[in-house]
Amino acid sequence: MFKNKLRDHRYNIIKDPEYGYLRADPLPTPEEVDRFYKDEFYTKLKKFRESDLSTQTEQKEYFDWRWQDIHRVIQKHLASRTLAGPPTLFDVGCGFSQALLLFQDQGFEVAGMEVAPEAVEYAREQGLDVRQGGVDDIPSVKGRYDIVLILDVLEHLINPAEAVLNIRQHILKPDGLLVIDVANDYNEFQLTANELYDLDEYWVVPPLHLNYFTSQSIQEMVGKCGYETFFCESSFPLEMFLLFGDVYIGDGKLGPECHQKRVSFERALRNSGRGKLLHKFYEALAGLSLGRQVVLHCRPKS
Repeated sequence: MFKNKLRDHRYNIIKDPEYGYLRADPLPTPEEVDRFYKDEFYTKLKKFRESDLSTQTEQKEYFDWRWQDIHRVIQKHLASRTLAGPPTLFDVGCGFSQALLLFQDQGFEVAGMEVAPEAVEYAREQGLDVRQGGVDDIPSVKGRYDIVLILDVLEHLINPAEAVLNIRQHILKPDGLLVIDVANDYNEFQLTANELYDLDEYWVVPPLHLNYFTSQSIQEMVGKCGYETFFCESSFPLEMFLLFGDVYIGDGKLGPECHQKRVSFERALRNSGRGKLLHKFYEALAGLSLGRQVVLHCRPKS
């Protein structure tokens, strides 16, 4: 049996009684979460941080696709609006601001917030308007924005619904667009691989991830928070490699090899002019709650 070294068995996984997504129980205190990130996340778990600058620099092509795909859908939303000036965008948990830099290059007025001081310092060195703070500081942000991003953040929060509510109430324009990116966990490919190879539910890693969403459950949560879905798609179903027999979990060599095959798959379709086919594929996967990530674009209900 594969032993999930990141799983803390003090936590059970339950369905949130109010919003319907799966989450850890009991929830840690804010002090426990702060201690975990101070003592563990920024030191021992660097390899799990896709927001790390070195990772995004080494895999710039792959991450640029991610931001460009989000930009593509945002442009569809903005096409129905008349703006007085450049569109404005705020990134909650912007990391090392690679998304902000891309959107700035696309003509957006950008700003953001981030907990990690080294990331805030880097952003300011790039001339970006980034403040240090976490989701609890959302109500103190001045102004409202056409677009708000919250990418790879909701999995980590004690109360993700509160963050989504605060965005709508304090920083997103009434006709704006909120873009959420979360891991798509407890999907059927994961569950099948877990049964085949006894993988100890390798994706369950509280207190690193406290919440576990699917495309359906994230839409259910934001719906209860006053949003309607504009567009939803998944990313490549990486767990499919497990079903091929490439058991990359815990394998430091095979994991990167599977990732590179995913990159090659996307590059082939994008560079051959079949990007629309790729996105139809990912949109269909979202309807099946498959894919490694879920990207949800949603708007406040009128």
